[in-house]
Amino acid sequence: MRKFSWMLLVLLVFVGCGEEVTKEEEKPKVVETEPPPPPSKITWEKDGAEMALIPAGSFEMGDAMNEPESYMERSRPVHTVTLDGFYMDTTEVTVGQFKAFLADSGYNWTGLWDGVSTYSPTDGHPMIHVNWDDAVAYAEWAGKRLPTEAEWEYAARGGLAGKRYPWGDEITHNDANYSGTGGTDTWTYNAPVASFGANGYGLYDVAGNVWEWC
Repeated sequence: MRKFSWMLLVLLVFVGCGEEVTKEEEKPKVVETEPPPPPSKITWEKDGAEMALIPAGSFEMGDAMNEPESYMERSRPVHTVTLDGFYMDTTEVTVGQFKAFLADSGYNWTGLWDGVSTYSPTDGHPMIHVNWDDAVAYAEWAGKRLPTEAEWEYAARGGLAGKRYPWGDEITHNDANYSGTGGTDTWTYNAPVASFGANGYGLYDVAGNVWEWC
């Protein structure tokens, strides 16, 4: 870890009765301090996204619920993964952010705006109809990268271990946007980003709403 130091130069003046004033230069003293901790939230200049600090740590990656469904087999065996700290966008990339990317970069996106306007109708909704290459292109334009699968799962859990969702084992329409409507979830299709509560790391919509690329 990089440390900062500075030099303290002290001039000592001794005055005695009938004596000549003398100056003595003290040997420089090195004062070492730990750098301040990184901020918990930052705003990324390129796309204006708020990003949350995901702290370094270890977690049990995979199917912590030990469910019998065959589609879960690809996540087994559960294994310990240790990660350094990193920053992640607190929300999905919005329609407005993706429009800014297209306008600034000239990227040839081949998706359908008709579908976007139907399912994510405002600039505050999550961007959809993007393939992996589109997601990578946006990330590179913004000066970021996609998270690894391990980073995404660790961040999505929000520090809550062994649970099906970032808040516990059960889900209702007050927790997330998913099939149907009810409670807080009044959207037939996608909800605007951050319409539901954040997880323990300050990330929104890591369960429900739209799928995300790694």
